[in-house]
Amino acid sequence: MGGEGEGLLVRRIRDGTVIDHIPAGRALLVLRILGITGAEGYRIAVVMNVESRKLGRKDIVKVEGRMLERGEVDKIALIAPEATINIIKDYRVVEKVKVRLPDEIKGILRCPNPTCITRKEREPITPVFRKVSEKPLILQCKYCGTLVREEEIPGLIT
Repeated sequence: MGGEGEGLLVRRIRDGTVIDHIPAGRALLVLRILGITGAEGYRIAVVMNVESRKLGRKDIVKVEGRMLERGEVDKIALIAPEATINIIKDYRVVEKVKVRLPDEIKGILRCPNPTCITRKEREPITPVFRKVSEKPLILQCKYCGTLVREEEIPGLIT
């Protein structure tokens, strides 16, 4: 094992996406939000709990051969509000995007209220949450009004 002060070696990607400044321990949730299981054939690097001046510790996800759509970038903001997305082409960063939480989040979270209509098996209703506050992050279920705080979100991702 390397000593302190040694750099972490992760191969550069030719074309794809690097998601940086993910809060420590949430890289796998980012992959789940993006629907990436590893079976798609993309070369993926997941670096977890590395030093960060901005966050203390952070995760990084690199996906070679896959560019993210704007909606996917916005969804990442649910669990990584400080994340930046770097678009890589021919080994160079050609675009850097800061995530932004959309005003309405559809079909990504389940409502924690067991009596919410979105939780009923016979009701094919997609859960929808509205952003009530960004800092601190608070969302509200469109159907039952239940409030969801930032720390609850990882456990509610479908």
